[in-house]
Amino acid sequence: MSSQFNYCQSALNVIEIEAAAITQLGQYIDTTFTGACELLIACKGKVIVTGMGKSGHIANKIAATLASTGTPAFFVHPGEASHGDLGMIEREDVVIALSNSGESDEILALYPVLTRLSIPIIAITGNTNSTMAREATVSLCVKVDKEACPLGLAPTSSTTASLVMGDAIAVSLLEAKGFTANDFALSHPGGSLGRKLLLRISDIMHKGDGIPSVQQNETISDALLEVSRKGLGMTAVTNADKLVGIFTDGDLRRILDARIDIHQTPISAVMTERCVTINEHILAAEALAVMENKKVNGLIVVNEKQEPVGAFNMHDLLRAGVL
Repeated sequence: MSSQFNYCQSALNVIEIEAAAITQLGQYIDTTFTGACELLIACKGKVIVTGMGKSGHIANKIAATLASTGTPAFFVHPGEASHGDLGMIEREDVVIALSNSGESDEILALYPVLTRLSIPIIAITGNTNSTMAREATVSLCVKVDKEACPLGLAPTSSTTASLVMGDAIAVSLLEAKGFTANDFALSHPGGSLGRKLLLRISDIMHKGDGIPSVQQNETISDALLEVSRKGLGMTAVTNADKLVGIFTDGDLRRILDARIDIHQTPISAVMTERCVTINEHILAAEALAVMENKKVNGLIVVNEKQEPVGAFNMHDLLRAGVL
């Protein structure tokens, strides 16, 4: 039986039905949608998103999306709310309630209390004539022609439509508030985007005794010992504490065939002058771009006096998750 069933055709049918449901949402984006967004923009408290069953799962995701895009929000289970969790909701909050039928008993049980506290309610339902829709401050319609489930029982198209409506609200608020990628990073410090937008060179560079450094009158052998001790594949070369050059593993390879006495020749004779440097305040991601552009594996970090204050290499960026 399973070998004869066309799984791909079944999947394509689901995608076609749900895509049509999403397309049809456009007809419900009107002044009512604007009113819902304006309620949320004006909210001085939190956005409470609630829903029962499958709608609850969608509500939870909508709350997470709102919270990550600049609108403080969290999910409250309507059943638990009737048994104490309603205390999480305050007068300055706004409630978004999801139910395809619009007749969820658990949510309707909350309406009298929310109304008494003058808390605005935004209902997202597939039935504009439902009790939830009629008694809400604003009602957004997410009606679909049919579920992708051939039995018409499992919430499929309807939950997809609710999720997309939630995304439409979140993105509209994001744009209206001028929410930026940097703002997004502040709520995602553990993610790759957060690291790229928040991590600065000062957070990862080697400092103090960890900076490889020799004076310009020291010998090549002294410099080689410093490169080996600090393990960054390079050393800064200084004169009166100011950076005058850099000596790297690459420089070493270039002098191997020159028959230079490494115990007598000063490092200043073979160092790279006018080397690439950066300041400690730039983003690690920007430093990576500089290194890739200049084709170098490490950089010396200097202050405004051109004094070395740090050093790092590609391995440090890799460990920090920037690469």
